[in-house]
Amino acid sequence: MLKENFKKILKSAGIEINGDRPWDMLILDERVYRTVALRGLIGLGDAYINGWWECKEIDSFFYKALTGSLNEKVRYNISNIGTYLREKIFNLQSESRAFIVGQKHYDLGNDLYELMLDKRMVYTCGYWKGVSNLDDAQEAKLDLVCRKINLKAGQKVLDIGCGWGSFAKFAAEKYGAHVVGVTVSKEQVELAKKRCEGFPVGIRLQDYRDVNEKFDHIVSLGMFEHVGYKNYKEYFKVAHRCLKDEGFFLLQTMGQRDDYPNTHQPEAHWIIKHIFPNGMLPSVGQIGKAAERLFVMEDWHTFGKDYDKTMMAWFKNFDQNWPKLEQRYGKKFYRMWKYYLLSFCGAWRAHGQYNLWQIVFTKPGKAERYQSIR
Repeated sequence: MLKENFKKILKSAGIEINGDRPWDMLILDERVYRTVALRGLIGLGDAYINGWWECKEIDSFFYKALTGSLNEKVRYNISNIGTYLREKIFNLQSESRAFIVGQKHYDLGNDLYELMLDKRMVYTCGYWKGVSNLDDAQEAKLDLVCRKINLKAGQKVLDIGCGWGSFAKFAAEKYGAHVVGVTVSKEQVELAKKRCEGFPVGIRLQDYRDVNEKFDHIVSLGMFEHVGYKNYKEYFKVAHRCLKDEGFFLLQTMGQRDDYPNTHQPEAHWIIKHIFPNGMLPSVGQIGKAAERLFVMEDWHTFGKDYDKTMMAWFKNFDQNWPKLEQRYGKKFYRMWKYYLLSFCGAWRAHGQYNLWQIVFTKPGKAERYQSIR
């Protein structure tokens, strides 16, 4: 019965069990049916890590699954509802828990990220307009950010969630800026300091809530996904407190159509369990509510399709360099990381539920009118 029900659900999304198309599932262990019935898409991902099923193209499988609403059809299960209740009741991104994602994700190993990312080590979506490779896409994105905030030599910029110092070094090197970057990852701090040596850049192991000084501009690229909806208002209050009256605040974040948390995106729960603990994607409404009375929204730029290209490039780098990483990380890690990167690619390709936003904010009463830049 479990097998037939799952087979029926997959068929409605255009996926067959043991079919010969790239997105079809090859079942290697019958336990996959029970784990999906009990734990939904969390169980599906765990079954893949365990080697219970295979697929030639995970990205194509997820594109088919999400466009066919497979996530909606398996959302009511113990794991999904338990995750929803946990996120609804508790503040999982409180100040006392802020460093968890740093320890469990960003501190995995700088060797992994150096081999997977571009030469500047940018771990956010690239901007692929007019370019054809990852290095150029990431440089184009960093330059776009600098132009959007009208960055000038000598200005002081706060980078909330600075990663390995990619924006900080670029802004200092190309625009003559002075940058302070904060991150919750010890490994990122160590490498970022080395990569930014010789430039007017300061890298701190610090939660965003503890920053209390003035900056000409603020940027935050791919960090807001770790803030959590219970803290959105406080996050914007911190940005307001730290931004000079005539400055720009640029926020780049993944986003989703509906308010989170909810039971409509069970595919995200596997990512939260294994990849980004306590992660949470905002909606348009949640961002607007949090910014209310603090900022004026000057520009909202979407380019979610570029994340598909970016993550496919990351997977290609990861896969090609796996022989250098295999001894340290092991076979199960490879399957988990492959599933993470390629399932995300399929989600971006499916469109409609997820997107990538760059939003420019100013304080109310700013004299200079903003000119939209692409």
